[in-house]
Amino acid sequence: MTFNQPQQLKTIADIINAKYIGAEDFPVLGTNEIHMVKAGEIVFVNHPKYYDKALNSAATIILIDKEVECPEGKALLVSDDPFRDFNKINTHFTRISNFKEELHDLEVGDGTFIHPSVTIGNEVRIGKNCHIFPNVVIGDRTIIGDNVIIQANTVLGGDAFYYRKLNGNFDRLISVGNVIIENNVEIGNGCTIDRGVTDPTIIGEGSVLDNQIQIGHDTIIGKRCLIASQTGIAGCCIIEDDVTIWGQVGMASGVRVESGTILLAKSGVNRDLKKGTYFGPIAEEFRDYLRKEVKLKNLK
Repeated sequence: MTFNQPQQLKTIADIINAKYIGAEDFPVLGTNEIHMVKAGEIVFVNHPKYYDKALNSAATIILIDKEVECPEGKALLVSDDPFRDFNKINTHFTRISNFKEELHDLEVGDGTFIHPSVTIGNEVRIGKNCHIFPNVVIGDRTIIGDNVIIQANTVLGGDAFYYRKLNGNFDRLISVGNVIIENNVEIGNGCTIDRGVTDPTIIGEGSVLDNQIQIGHDTIIGKRCLIASQTGIAGCCIIEDDVTIWGQVGMASGVRVESGTILLAKSGVNRDLKKGTYFGPIAEEFRDYLRKEVKLKNLK
């Protein structure tokens, strides 16, 4: 999430009542997750196992639960509960209405048809010549380009599936990102595209999604991708351009799939993939899979 205007380290520390290490006027531009964080942004870490990753990330402000040596050119916010305070910072700068308030500020382009049963949140932008079918739900801050088709019962901008275990219960990381649907995208019936925790979830120009597809938070789908029914893609994935994903593919969080890749039906993706054709519960090159199957058959 990028703040509307740059903040200072002391201002953020005061919001969460935390100690800070660094100049009080150290610039803070926003917040982000460890997978997506950029210079000028805050990342949080609350386990020693991940201290090094956070301290050596692109983040220049680290919200951490222990006072440690601060890397040169960076700043620290020391908190007894970074997860809680990350939520506090995000919700301080982003209004969360979740359809409880109708503030609107809606923009709709010429030639767009929106069925009367569609539910639309606040600060939504919809482009020209779109067709939005019955019972679609469009969450706050969603941006939809031109010539987009969204079929019935699809939900854009639901909460991210991102929790921690706290005192025997699940505690949610609040989503303050949004969804961006680029031009000439088609989305089928009953799809769910979660908004980003801090960044947009993006469906790239010209991509086509079949029915009943789940796209997780902060995931980026490239241009001209084709995704078949019942595919589930976890958060923070990057699917590059011209990727074809057939039915019931499952994808773990944080993986990258190179442009032009084909994932055959029921493949499971648990790592980054170079361009190729893949198949199997732990996706492998299709030809390698076939060779292995032939060898196993010949053992009988």
